[in-house]
Amino acid sequence: MSIVNPQPLWQPDPERSAQAQVTRFQAWAAERHGAPAEGGYPALHRWSVDELDTFWKAVTEWFDVRFSTPYARVLGDRSMPGAEWFPGATLNYAEHALRAAATRPDEPALLHVDETHDPRPVTWTELRRQVGSLAAELRALGVRPGDRVSGYLPNIPQAVVALLATAAVGGVWTSCAPDFGARSVLDRFQQVEPVVLFTVDGYRYGGKEHDRRETVAELRRELPTLRAVVHIPLLGTEAPEGALEWSALTAADVEPVFEQVPFEHPLWVLYSSGTTGLPKAIVQSQGGILVEHLKQLGLHCDLGPEDRFFWYTSTGWMMWNFLVSGLLTGTTVVLYDGSPGYPDTGAQWRVAERTGATLYGTSAAYVMACRKAGVHPSRDFDLSRVRCVATTGSPLPPDGFRWLHDEVGDDLWIASVSGGTDVCSCFAGAVPTLPVHIGELQAPGLGTDLQSWDPDGRPVVEEVGELVVTNPMPSMPVRFWNDPDGSRYHDSYFDTYPGVWRHGDWITVTSRGSVVIHGRSDSTLNRQGVRMGSADIYEAVERLPEIKESLVIGIEQPDGGYWMPLFVHLAPGAVLDDALLDRIKRTIREQLSPRHVPDEVIEVPGIPHTLTGKRIEVPVKRLLQGTALEKAVNPGSIDNLELLHFYEDLARKRA
Repeated sequence: MSIVNPQPLWQPDPERSAQAQVTRFQAWAAERHGAPAEGGYPALHRWSVDELDTFWKAVTEWFDVRFSTPYARVLGDRSMPGAEWFPGATLNYAEHALRAAATRPDEPALLHVDETHDPRPVTWTELRRQVGSLAAELRALGVRPGDRVSGYLPNIPQAVVALLATAAVGGVWTSCAPDFGARSVLDRFQQVEPVVLFTVDGYRYGGKEHDRRETVAELRRELPTLRAVVHIPLLGTEAPEGALEWSALTAADVEPVFEQVPFEHPLWVLYSSGTTGLPKAIVQSQGGILVEHLKQLGLHCDLGPEDRFFWYTSTGWMMWNFLVSGLLTGTTVVLYDGSPGYPDTGAQWRVAERTGATLYGTSAAYVMACRKAGVHPSRDFDLSRVRCVATTGSPLPPDGFRWLHDEVGDDLWIASVSGGTDVCSCFAGAVPTLPVHIGELQAPGLGTDLQSWDPDGRPVVEEVGELVVTNPMPSMPVRFWNDPDGSRYHDSYFDTYPGVWRHGDWITVTSRGSVVIHGRSDSTLNRQGVRMGSADIYEAVERLPEIKESLVIGIEQPDGGYWMPLFVHLAPGAVLDDALLDRIKRTIREQLSPRHVPDEVIEVPGIPHTLTGKRIEVPVKRLLQGTALEKAVNPGSIDNLELLHFYEDLARKRA
């Protein structure tokens, strides 16, 4: 929560603010489009949501978006769901992603890093050549606009080439990381019926090789729509029978041909975590992603041709797609394929050092793990090129802000960002010209009318409310796959406040315009009418060195009561004795409130997560309410299903 006139942790110096792309954009938009010349970012943001059409027109001009046929207007129908963006326009995402090849042919477009931590470059010329070759081969295989192309791939250059070649032919890309088991992959890919599958024979992680040939064989058996399978021999094995060789498909030297598709033509399918049923297959458009990512990466992240952009991610998470879009701004993209903590907890900092990363993105969980492990990034690595460390996945606790400031650099821009797979972008987060306050996201994004609403649909400031977006964003889904009447899409975001996107997070919008995220509203704790976010409790409890990780659940009881247990996974050697119990409760009482103190503290063998690393609060809540395991959770979406048996047993005992 904000307090009166708090001191910011960081402020950009005047020179940095003046040089930021968002500052130059504002001056240009004031001259050309009537944007406010004064008032800095808050005034620009107000204009961007009040004059939505003009703002997005300005974005396309500023970034020189190439429409091969012009648009009739910026927004046709602006109602949600179903807003119609740039009707009549045609373009191609991949064409924009490869534009820097014309001006910087021999500079690296990609830097590929594995667990040896030695970067290997792929130049813009080479990337463009491989995309041209592969796009021609996809067309020869009969891939047509709208056909789905899938990848079971780690974060390697081949995955980027396959995505861009798919987009070049107007196909629809979809990917999963190779640590996903066959069932998880099939839950996703079977929905969209791909015609081509790109796959590796295995991957390296944590210093070990993981053979995936049996999983690949199962995928081939269970995906009857496949016309071709492309083998990438990451572990050096022979291509299985009937598979095509990657090297043969990418050997030609041909200019890419970019299919010009309508603005709303599908670019890719992303998937929700699918913790309680089949993952939602979220379809986003070529044009919507192009303009949203240019805005986000160019204006908010301030990326350009001099930058190197590293985000620790896998191909199964939207942040990988976001990372690839760094190419749109002419930025060199760093692809790290390996464990985040191998050979030691400081691994990601070493990658940032060796690649000269200027913007380094990671998870809040990794920052807190480094803090606990006593990692000293600026002492042990040369991070002089890192201007910004960005975090997402969960709210960055205040201690995480302080640790980054103290251990990485006191002139470090810390950007805690929050968005969603659903929009493949950020609702709030990085602004290079605004101060950073501890525990807060700097501001809502341009063109995003983000508000905090109470249950009656009234905006509130300095109070906890629902995160809503009251106007359309170009990257909102064009639809869900296999949702012919749009009911699943509607029910996911628009059932609470008609015509307004409700995301499912509790937030506070401060009087300064910054944003505090409190956790998911669908697993919100509600004690005696006071709503509390789980993130606040995790932040307090996990400061204790004995607590490795925690999970808090609130359950309404049949008698009208409320049971709020806190589950703790202890650090090695720690014991949940009376002294530790007392410290946990005292910590919560003093740092949060007596209402936040749990009814019970229960030791568990581990905390279950989705495959993208998020704690699964809602499925655990359902298990504790007596829901059968197979109905409470989609087994293929969980990192360690065995851990759920503990909660099942507990529910039985309590019943």
